Amino acid sequence: MRPGLLAAYRNTVYRAGDVSVRPGRRCAGMDRLLLAHGGRRGALISADNPYSRRMPPGWNRRMRLRLAEALRRRRYLPATGCWRDWSEAHFLVLGDPAAAIRLARRFRQNAIVIIGLRQAAYLLITS
Repeated sequence: MRPGLLAAYRNTVYRAGDVSVRPGRRCAGMDRLLLAHGGRRGALISADNPYSRRMPPGWNRRMRLRLAEALRRRRYLPATGCWRDWSEAHFLVLGDPAAAIRLARRFRQNAIVIIGLRQAAYLLITS
């Protein structure tokens, strides 16, 4: 992955509900959010802009709907990822991140953010 793109992923602020987290940082608010939804782990995943190639808004919406359908048997919350003037819709998938890793590869995502109770969030490169 290009260094600039990797830096963008690392500097992105991911938000679920009123809680924000960045890779490499621990967030007590995320701990509370996980516990409130009966989880100890999770992953932030998007279906937008595969391999970081900008796609039209309609295409991204359709991919988001397909990802939501793939997540139908899992607990998840709407989320976003924002950096500078860039923003993408995400989902915070609660539970074991293994399913989110598989879906990230299926939806051609370069990376996801893994969240764990009382742990720093970390960026996992999936491509």
